[in-house]
Amino acid sequence: MSETLRLYGLVSDSIVDGPGYRTAIFTQGCPHACPGCHNPGSHPMEGGTVWTLDDIEAKFTGNPMLSGITLSGGEPFLQAAGCAELARRARGKGLTVWVYSGFTFEQLQAMAKKDADVAALLDHADVLVDGRFVLAERSLELLYCGSRNQRVIDLAKTREAGAVVLYTQPEWC
Repeated sequence: MSETLRLYGLVSDSIVDGPGYRTAIFTQGCPHACPGCHNPGSHPMEGGTVWTLDDIEAKFTGNPMLSGITLSGGEPFLQAAGCAELARRARGKGLTVWVYSGFTFEQLQAMAKKDADVAALLDHADVLVDGRFVLAERSLELLYCGSRNQRVIDLAKTREAGAVVLYTQPEWC
């Protein structure tokens, strides 16, 4: 497992990348290069800054107001091993884990059959926002995603049901 991640950036106090107060971790590198992407600088594989997992963890440790972490990008599943380890650490602290991916859940399930790190990241995540951003489907009215083709999937309920279950916002939000 890699002890580092290449990041495009990190925001310690996000309120838009999932419910509550979150640390948003933006990975570097994305094969999707969606037109209209809000992080086009995250697309090149060679960009960004290398961070240790311990340094990233320090950014989401010790804040009692924090609800969770969000892994976004770029494409977190390109660095699945390190992202899975961060997700495991966050869950160990009682934090929720959201992951944004340009891959669909079904594509990730197929990838997970061949890649244990992809499977681990899916296993440690609470919510997956899946699918490429499609500019023609863009909507500012959507909660936690940018285009109508994307889904906000409750992974725990999906695992339990054996079929995709969409996330519903808790009343406390």
